[in-house]
Amino acid sequence: MSTTENALPSVVDAATWQKELAALRVREKAATRELDAIAAQRRQLPMVEMPDYVLEGEDGPVRLAEIFGDRPQLIVYHHMWFEDAEWQCSGCTGFTTQFTRLMGLEKFDARFVIVTQGPIEEALAYKRKVGNEMAWYSTANSSFGSDVGAPPNAGFGVNVFLRDGDKVYRTWHTDGRGVEQLSYLFGLADLLPYGRQEEWQNSPEGWPQQPTGSRWAQSEEIAAAYGGNS
Repeated sequence: MSTTENALPSVVDAATWQKELAALRVREKAATRELDAIAAQRRQLPMVEMPDYVLEGEDGPVRLAEIFGDRPQLIVYHHMWFEDAEWQCSGCTGFTTQFTRLMGLEKFDARFVIVTQGPIEEALAYKRKVGNEMAWYSTANSSFGSDVGAPPNAGFGVNVFLRDGDKVYRTWHTDGRGVEQLSYLFGLADLLPYGRQEEWQNSPEGWPQQPTGSRWAQSEEIAAAYGGNS
């Protein structure tokens, strides 16, 4: 692990800095256009019809089609859940507590919710404990989570659904690092001179680097900062 305190970028004059920035901007713009092309391909994906799943919500059983509310599109984050654990996955906890203002998504005819394998009362208690503000649902009594890539005691990810009347279709799925595109935290960290400071990153010699995840906020810290007992 490198923790060199004096590791700094080279210092140049303003003209040289502008030239280097312009060269980087060419790659950034190319990446933006590629992401636009990927999004276009995503919009053209076929979809698959889903069974009529019943999940558990704060007010009791709820059909998957009802979770959409009055919106035709639904994004579901599958929060990893481990039975009898006091603190659930810090990565999932940190990711989901970023989303406190989702009204803007409604303008795009969509809703964003959390589904977890934990029993609904435990899930809602954990939601309050860590200060999460998104709507939570439980698939503890349904095969829904396992069927879409988030089985009990393992797995997290994102699924997107489209509703047509009472019929629900699965349109997209990602997990692992594919989830990062929805997080503003890593996007901001990647702008910094030292980046995420993780060992896998290609950084100059002497840059501070630590094991992956070692700088992520832990669930206990998130609860202390934002939760009901903060």
